[in-house]
Amino acid sequence: MTLDIAALRAEVKTGLAQLKEQFARDGDTLALLCNRSQQVDAVLRKLWAAFDFPAGISLAAVGGYGRGKLYPASDIDLLILLPREAGAAVQEKLERLVSCFWDIGLEIGHSVRTVAECIDEANNDITVQTALLEARLLTGSERLFATFRKRLCGNLDPLVFYEAKRLEQQERHLRFNNTPYSLEANCKEAPGGLRDLQVIFWIAQAAGYGASWPELEASGLLSSEEREHAETCAAFVRELRIRLHLTANRREDRLLFDYQNALAEQYGYVTTPERRASEQLMQAYYRNAKAITLLSYTLLQKMGAALAPENEQTPQPINEDFQRVGNLLDLCDENLFQKRPAAIFECFATMQAQPDLHGMTARTLRALWRGRERIDDDFRADPANRAAFLQLFQRERGIVHEFRRMNQLDILGAYLPNFGQIVGQMQHDLFHVYTVDQHILQVFRNLRRFTMSEFAHEYPLCSQIASEFERPWLLYVAALFHDIAKGRGGDHAEKGTVDARDFCEKHGLTVEDTELVVWLVRQHLTMSQVAQKSDLSDPDVIEEFAGLVGDTRHLQALYLLTHADIRGTSPKVWNQWKGKLLADLYQQTRYVLGRENGQPPARQGVIAERQAEAMRLLRYFALSATVHERLWKQLDTVYFLRHSAEEIAWHTRSLHYRIANDKPVVRARLQAEGDGVQVMVYTQDQPDLFARIVGFFARTGYSIVDAKIHTTAHGYALDSFVLLDVEGRESNREMVPFIEHELEERLIRQTPPEAPSGARLSRQVKHFPIKPEVSIRPDDKGSSYILSLIAADRPGLLYTVATSLTAHGASLHTAKIATLGERCEDVFLIGGGDLGSAAKRIRLEQELTEKLKV
Repeated sequence: MTLDIAALRAEVKTGLAQLKEQFARDGDTLALLCNRSQQVDAVLRKLWAAFDFPAGISLAAVGGYGRGKLYPASDIDLLILLPREAGAAVQEKLERLVSCFWDIGLEIGHSVRTVAECIDEANNDITVQTALLEARLLTGSERLFATFRKRLCGNLDPLVFYEAKRLEQQERHLRFNNTPYSLEANCKEAPGGLRDLQVIFWIAQAAGYGASWPELEASGLLSSEEREHAETCAAFVRELRIRLHLTANRREDRLLFDYQNALAEQYGYVTTPERRASEQLMQAYYRNAKAITLLSYTLLQKMGAALAPENEQTPQPINEDFQRVGNLLDLCDENLFQKRPAAIFECFATMQAQPDLHGMTARTLRALWRGRERIDDDFRADPANRAAFLQLFQRERGIVHEFRRMNQLDILGAYLPNFGQIVGQMQHDLFHVYTVDQHILQVFRNLRRFTMSEFAHEYPLCSQIASEFERPWLLYVAALFHDIAKGRGGDHAEKGTVDARDFCEKHGLTVEDTELVVWLVRQHLTMSQVAQKSDLSDPDVIEEFAGLVGDTRHLQALYLLTHADIRGTSPKVWNQWKGKLLADLYQQTRYVLGRENGQPPARQGVIAERQAEAMRLLRYFALSATVHERLWKQLDTVYFLRHSAEEIAWHTRSLHYRIANDKPVVRARLQAEGDGVQVMVYTQDQPDLFARIVGFFARTGYSIVDAKIHTTAHGYALDSFVLLDVEGRESNREMVPFIEHELEERLIRQTPPEAPSGARLSRQVKHFPIKPEVSIRPDDKGSSYILSLIAADRPGLLYTVATSLTAHGASLHTAKIATLGERCEDVFLIGGGDLGSAAKRIRLEQELTEKLKV
């Protein structure tokens, strides 16, 4: 047979194009997968025949290709099976064959082995054994292939195989943080993806239970209802992966932002004012992945019990409804929830009350899954069920685990339909990386940790407050409702209060407890906004916040919820600086609330107190009692209000002997608490000073999280910054002398401002941009202006703001920098220049808005 590579390549290309057209017409996923496999079979058989191999050699499809269902861009795994080591002539032909694989336009992975080598590799590598288990003969010696199959199956221990695949799945899930809820989920490998379904069938085939859902039903592993549900879940993820391959036009199993909108359109989702089309698609995916995760868990548990029946332990009764099988909770009657739906919450309460129980048996989980349909309006209105549900918040242990389990089984969404609406709902706000339901359960976890002694070293202040707080379970109720109105449009905090009040009243909470829960839901964003956007050194800010809080109990509750909420958005959002801001606001507000006379402190009293504390700190360095006088004469009230006593002492110690220095002074030090570097800059004012400084910090790999800009009475700039490393350096210590020397040199030479080096925007920012919001308004005193901006984080953002202000002749007094994941919410106090003109303020707003677009 003549070898025509060009013709084979054209056959591959034409065949795939035909399949795409057919799929676009009928959407038949199984037909596409089977036909794709058959097309490749035909091409490979022609290629094999052209080489005229000896009759005793076999060519087999293995892995996914071996199943006979090939995805459009999947790898094609082949096994060339030899009866013995290849001679020179056969070896030369094999080398030519392998080179032709790529020439015909197929991504082929191959192995060349004898039967004995296959068995050895299978024994040493569970992945190889799994791939060979699905081997399918394409062409060549049927006898050799049959010998291979017989030896492979004869060498397979189903129980050993089961244990190995279960451990392999655990390792794979760990790589994806044990969650399917990634922003760009992997629909093949992540929990709840196709691989979990394949693991079920690999084990089922090895054990002889079947190779299809109907066969698993016939084996007694699935009910007819469960089989239908499994087929639906499998069909969803199968179609999604096909469409992803066709959209990407390559092998891609990650639901990247680049493809989510296109895929959503293919499914008919339409963007609404409340939700993007892509968010609707991803919600459907997450819910499907959650169902597959549960299906995988229950089936694997059931197959494991069937493979090792001798390991089954004698049930130990707990009460008339529940029993213990090993360390798992089991039902005495698997129809319990159908007969008595109220037992559903009793099941979770039993888990909370039995510390030695680590999970539930497969039949208990399946019964709960079926039982969720018994949760209707009558069930929700039953006072006994309401009391039982409320008790789940009040247990000493198991709160997080059981609420997660209720969510996994859709029990929580069935009992609280408004919660069911946000299950699997993604938030493309550039700082939440979890779906709304998963975020809420992360907040549960954080609140729970505040009450556990083993985490006291990580959350000392939270642990102390939680230990003093009466009825801490109310915080879980508030956490459950704080984001429950996401996706409905409008103010989710305000809408959430309606749901929270309705819940509290129906579940019999006291007026006092209801008021606290509703207030927390309404105000759950307030404390973080004040801490990150307001000047905490201004007594008026603290007084106003204290007036809003009203008493210590509300302050404690709001602090704990806020801390847990921020830490539950994303690992990237929380840092020690945010923790310090929250703690400072809490401590200062607690002080105001605790004063006996209830009158605001005199400003002079606050300043005098800080100055006295600064003097006390200076005495530790053996400095004279008058060392501060020359510097402090040049500093006004605003300086002492904006800086802490410790910062005042640091500045004084560094500058008291060079008040009129003709060269810039830069001093840096490590943050006393947490990561970060503090930098002080003291110099005669010069053009573009702020732009020079922020440009330098950005190019050095630091993000500014706080800036205090001050001008002394004799015309010197005294600026303070708090920096966080964005380059992942192990230590900031060696950067301290570098910052001091390099920044001083640039300021001495008055080097023109250097724009930060370009860096790639994250894919999330590119595909889910935030429309910049810029506003400039007079402050309450009318002497300065407040510049507020919200924008997607981007390299050089502060530099852009600084150069724009300079162009308008405006000066910067202070800055509150808040970066929430990929989203910035910054506030600047500015003055001077042409800000007095309303028209020019509007022009500055327009310029900044345009420059901050990405």
